[in-house]
Amino acid sequence: MFDRITYDPNVLGGRAAIRGLRSPVSPAVNLVANGLTAAENVRNLPDLDPEDIRQAPAYAAALAQDELHRTCA
Repeated sequence: MFDRITYDPNVLGGRAAIRGLRSPVSPAVNLVANGLTAAENVRNLPDLDPEDIRQAPAYAAALAQDELHRTCA
């Protein structure tokens, strides 16, 4: 499902990266969250392509579905 999201303990300390590059997923997600288009993201992150940008927020959304948030009483 996320064939462009990789983990390697020798790259970015094992954090989620895009295609094994030293490009973490979080900046791409942040730019999308701030309203930039895929084309604008690629201009800001030239090592990435539109499919990388598409998968980054989808990956973040999948992670968010797995979290349980409890309120304090």
